[in-house]
Amino acid sequence: MTDLSDISQRFSGKGLFPHQMAWTLLLPLRNLYLSPKKLIERLAVRPDSVLLEIGCGPGYFSPAVAKAASKGRLYLTDIQPEMIAKAAKRLKKKGVTNVELTVCEGSTLPYGDSMFDGIYLISVLGEVAEQGAYAKEMFRILKPGGIVSITEQGGDPDALSLDEVKSILEPAGFVFEQRFGKERTYTANFKKP
Repeated sequence: MTDLSDISQRFSGKGLFPHQMAWTLLLPLRNLYLSPKKLIERLAVRPDSVLLEIGCGPGYFSPAVAKAASKGRLYLTDIQPEMIAKAAKRLKKKGVTNVELTVCEGSTLPYGDSMFDGIYLISVLGEVAEQGAYAKEMFRILKPGGIVSITEQGGDPDALSLDEVKSILEPAGFVFEQRFGKERTYTANFKKP
């Protein structure tokens, strides 16, 4: 059993978000910094898109993205099996079937080369221990011309500045494309040439 003080400390501090607090990630207040509709626009999701959400948590954005890619496929991954279970339950309840869920750590992603049209991470990259390895793996599995979309939320103790995100993704081969949002809460899209 996990100590409540440990959960509280991880909830308000740096590092992996505690699965015991996943309910907070489903609150409609998240729409204030990024709604599922806005995410879909920023990703330019097409009906046939094949997408990967890294660090899906309990699946707040997943049902809307999967429905927007209705003839495509959405792959979800998270390091915590409990988060994957919560996302699976949420997707099933919403009748979403064009998804695959996988537990994985990320420094090695279990997907083929040039498989995805888009990859997105929302308030996740700052929690990753091996960010450079993650970036190389994302580059490997993204199709040429595909987009990696990184959203960072101000107030998150793990939030990265745009310069920090660039310093992680550009050495892996990504090219900065566009920024949406404000200084502290933003989405940055990077393209694989």
